[in-house]
Amino acid sequence: MIFLIGSILASSSIFIIFQLFKRFRVDTFQAIVFNYFTALIFGFLVYGDSFNKEALADLNWLPFAGIAGILFIALFLAMGISSQRNGIASTSVAVKMSMAVSILLFIISYNEPITILKISGICFAFLSVWLMSRTRKSKTIDSTTSVKWMLIALFFGSGVLDFILNYVQANQLKHLTPALFSAIGFGIAGCIGLAVLIPNLMQHKRKFAWRNVLAGICLGIPNFFSIYLLIASYQSTGWNSSTVLAITNVSIVILTGIIGLSIFKEGVTKLKILGFMCALTAIALLYIETHLK
Repeated sequence: MIFLIGSILASSSIFIIFQLFKRFRVDTFQAIVFNYFTALIFGFLVYGDSFNKEALADLNWLPFAGIAGILFIALFLAMGISSQRNGIASTSVAVKMSMAVSILLFIISYNEPITILKISGICFAFLSVWLMSRTRKSKTIDSTTSVKWMLIALFFGSGVLDFILNYVQANQLKHLTPALFSAIGFGIAGCIGLAVLIPNLMQHKRKFAWRNVLAGICLGIPNFFSIYLLIASYQSTGWNSSTVLAITNVSIVILTGIIGLSIFKEGVTKLKILGFMCALTAIALLYIETHLK
């Protein structure tokens, strides 16, 4: 359970850090690149002693690390662009609703049982995320520049990423720990980002600033733990993968909602209150379903 709680806290802190980037004039792209190298270094500093040389002989995990690295940075960048072009509400719905894709893949791949409680809990989870993400259409969002295809890409991409991380943990990490697999995936994402960032800096399309490095470090540590602890949660809780993912996503929505209201003074609406209640109902149903076995 401690891994699950840690994953929720780490993931929630990422949203808070992104929220602070505007206030401190941070270049989000540069911070994202430095965040991945921070996660790589931090992962090997903390868990490097657990590296098994046999992992270099059995490289079945490497293609999955490459795919994860590509998805890491692509989805992070897509979230930023989509938030500006499609609006934050639409983007957050696409990302959180992606657990439908993950759960569907879990059920198909692992033959997980389908129960009324699970389906009800998942439905309440979807409803809570949708309600808490609902906002009035902003006049600042230009419909002519919206890129709706990014919402579809985020929906399927985030769902596939969650499934891949679970599949790797269950089937491919014979000689490599989840922590080091996550660190290597982050390192690959950082190299991809650096290949884009260096030409931008040389062509003066972006200006380097040390605050971007510091922001990347602050983002990289919780980013590393958000993935590592999610992978560890699949194994440590003893619950079905779909249940772990649903509870994690809904809990993140609840926690970030509370922080948004109390710290960032975001407005309270009837829809957000109703969404909060639906989220609590979802967690209760999924918890009961898990402990009725």
